[in-house]
Amino acid sequence: MDYGTLRGLIALLILALFIVIVVWSYSKKRKSSFDEAANSIFEEKTETEISHTNKNNKQETNNV
Repeated sequence: MDYGTLRGLIALLILALFIVIVVWSYSKKRKSSFDEAANSIFEEKTETEISHTNKNNKQETNNV
């Protein structure tokens, strides 16, 4: 197998991987989880989540 053949096979592998990722991301099964992730920024945090986030921020500041 020469270098040109190897480059061609790698190009085909990358193209196939790209097609698989596009099909996966636009599949109807994934729509609900992607919608949930997209809208998660608009959800209000509860008090326990806020205190947990603040505690993590303090730990990161102390480590620096």
